[in-house]
Amino acid sequence: MRFRCRGLVGCLLSLRSFVLLGFLFAMSIAASSAFGNPLVAPWAGPYGGVPPFDVVKTADLGPALEIGMAEQLAAIEKIIAEPAAPTFDNTIAALERSGRTFVRVQSVYYTLTGCMSDDALRAVEQEMSPKLAAFEDRIYQNEKLFARIAEVYESRESKDLKPPLTPEQRRLTWLVYTNFVRAGAKLDAAAKRELSEINQKLAELTTTFSQNLLKCETDEVVYLTDEADTDGLPDDVKAAAAEAVKEKGKPGQWAIQNTRSSVDPFLAFSPKRELREKVWRMFVGRGDNGGATDNNKIITEVLALRAKRAKLLGYATHAHWRIEHSMAKTPERAMQLMEAVWKPAVARVREEVADMQAVADREQAGITIEPWDYRYYAEKVRAKKYDLDKSEVVPYLQLEKLREGMFYMARELFGLEFRALEKGAVPVYHPDVRVWEVVDTSGKHVGLWYFDPFARTGKRSGAWMSDYRGQEKFDGPVSPIVSNNCNYMPGRPGEPVLISWDDATTLFHEFGHALHGLVSNVNYPSLAGTNVARDYVEFPSQLLEHWLATPEILEKFALHFETGKPIPKELVAKIERAKTFNEGFRTVEFLASALVDMKLHLAGDKPIDPAKFERETLAELGMPREIVMRHRTPHFLHVFGGDGYSAAYYSYLWADTLTADAWEAFTEAGGPWDQAVVERLRKHVFTVGNTIDPADSYRAFRGRDAGIEALMRKRGLAQ
Repeated sequence: MRFRCRGLVGCLLSLRSFVLLGFLFAMSIAASSAFGNPLVAPWAGPYGGVPPFDVVKTADLGPALEIGMAEQLAAIEKIIAEPAAPTFDNTIAALERSGRTFVRVQSVYYTLTGCMSDDALRAVEQEMSPKLAAFEDRIYQNEKLFARIAEVYESRESKDLKPPLTPEQRRLTWLVYTNFVRAGAKLDAAAKRELSEINQKLAELTTTFSQNLLKCETDEVVYLTDEADTDGLPDDVKAAAAEAVKEKGKPGQWAIQNTRSSVDPFLAFSPKRELREKVWRMFVGRGDNGGATDNNKIITEVLALRAKRAKLLGYATHAHWRIEHSMAKTPERAMQLMEAVWKPAVARVREEVADMQAVADREQAGITIEPWDYRYYAEKVRAKKYDLDKSEVVPYLQLEKLREGMFYMARELFGLEFRALEKGAVPVYHPDVRVWEVVDTSGKHVGLWYFDPFARTGKRSGAWMSDYRGQEKFDGPVSPIVSNNCNYMPGRPGEPVLISWDDATTLFHEFGHALHGLVSNVNYPSLAGTNVARDYVEFPSQLLEHWLATPEILEKFALHFETGKPIPKELVAKIERAKTFNEGFRTVEFLASALVDMKLHLAGDKPIDPAKFERETLAELGMPREIVMRHRTPHFLHVFGGDGYSAAYYSYLWADTLTADAWEAFTEAGGPWDQAVVERLRKHVFTVGNTIDPADSYRAFRGRDAGIEALMRKRGLAQ
């Protein structure tokens, strides 16, 4: 996603104080410039400029953000003061170019707070989140600016315009107008003030939620003090645990950190049931500890404020507001999809649990399968049913070789080449970060790709793509700069980093987001790359996961870390046969989170006790007791770390409906590398961004809408 202010947030300024604040900000620009804030200047260096990570100081971030905000406010004042009648060029396009400095500073700010957080950065976040909130509402609630936007919007289809607006210009005009209306531009003054109060408070709460979660993930660790406690762990997992303990100052021990990339392998391979339970409880209890980092009270407040905001804006619930301009359009349609998949997925879980319980009984374990047993006994069932041991696959999954495989995929599908830059060629914020220049087949520069693969203290968990600079060309060509960030566990120095099949899938997924940003070919940055509907943005990335399992990738890049030999065809065949194994678990743990998210936001202004609501909702759904939500409410960062996926976590399933159908377009043709299908994918999906409606984009690629049938086949849930 592009870096933007988080959420719809606001302030209480009258027009007079708005102008006064602009003057004061202008004075602060002059003062700060005298001291040479390095974040304010246009990016210097090659490739059209690069983020100045080498000169960033935490103390510069807040002032730089304020300078960027002041510049944009001053630019908006010029738009308002324009004596000529509103046109696309003097209003919509002018607004597009009004925040250059602010966007640059935001890119650096959110990169550092997400990847290099410490006490000083967290203090800046707490200070700046309400200010950023206020800034965004000062723009959205500006009556004179909105009046000009509305005038352009009303005339956008007019044949009297000379020249008429292009389809992309009409789309941008619609998007800008719609965003303003949805942010409260049509409200009266009193309602705007109330909305601003809500938005500022939400900004504070979601920042605190995120920081609480990061603290849990950083500070809470399970230490293994006896080497016997590492029994059963693959060598790479054990090595990662040994490396992780070094920075904790506990030599001779092993650290299972409170992140998924550390926890999941331990739960899958450790035969020590009491330790599995301890690790599992640490992980699922993030943000739910009753202490200083407990997030339950924050959730209650966030839900109440979102419900209040939705009502102010004229919507029945936050879910209705959030989904209005997605592909689903309404919460009801999103719920319909989720409910259609839920029952067959739960039925599959019952079968999976029965298989696992049978294994435990044969081994005379004397247990009933619990959530901390699921992954461990699933591996035993996988080995029995498919003669496939996941640990047998890991030695072939070297991180660096798989990265080369992704580059091969990018070349074959999109004609992109990745050229590694020498260390120091461009600034980075941590030694782990490496950078590649991306060029096309003629050698022409396309963009830059930054790669930050490893977990560390101060880095938020999970995996994501960031957009440091979006592609555009309306004022001249601007090349994109994107990054992929993961949390793989670094191994011993000098040894290849091995990852699981699931982690390899995630790697290809996030690279799909990066390619979406790199291949973009539009005029206006607000429409570029991944700036599309939330339930569409995951479609291109989920689709590219499929290329991991193709013979061309596996035979060339899934090479044994010791022998260099490719993964055996027999092992690949086992992976293929087992591809829907444990799909009940994967689907239910995801859907439980998505359904709880949606139901929380459909509850309206009903007071919510998060723990009670989660417990009762799951009981009503018939949630299998052997599984927990993939993201329990107190650590549901997608939903409570900002508005991004609130009432929208279903988006992954909606997008996977498209993904499954789109993959069948390849299998029905000449296979994954069929150039005719690849060209349609490039032309109608990857290059067009948000210049057309996503439903139209998909139909242009596939020739029709997607149904649910391919999704059910992909997940092995078809009747």
